[in-house]
Amino acid sequence: HYSFSQSVGGGGGTSYSVTGEGRITAVRVWEIYSNYIYGFQLRYGDDWTPVIGYVSGQPHELQLFEGERIVQISGKYTHYIQSLIFATSLGRSLHVGQPAGHSFNMYATHPDAELRFLSGMTSGLPTSLQAHWAIFDTESSEAH
Repeated sequence: HYSFSQSVGGGGGTSYSVTGEGRITAVRVWEIYSNYIYGFQLRYGDDWTPVIGYVSGQPHELQLFEGERIVQISGKYTHYIQSLIFATSLGRSLHVGQPAGHSFNMYATHPDAELRFLSGMTSGLPTSLQAHWAIFDTESSEAH
């Protein structure tokens, strides 16, 4: 029940992987001049991951409700990630960045799967993004 969404963005730089223990409970995204994605991080349980990219000003933040999951990521990219939209199982979403460039849409192949972690490349700023999806087993707190 694991699937991944192909990488989007110009790429280049060094690889990153944003992972944590348990379920994703929040996401933060920073943008620069309402233009492109400057940085992002995920929260697993109560613990925030390191920031991928940079922090500038106030982040756009989406806190998930109990049992809510991230089920889709879409947006636009050129050399950098221009915009991100995180959509949840409850129909809520977080929109950050400027909708310019090539469109992408990422989601799990299994209807019960959710976002488990993100990976990609960074050259200071995030230059590419890839999403990894799996069913979260609440009994064992493991992904399948």
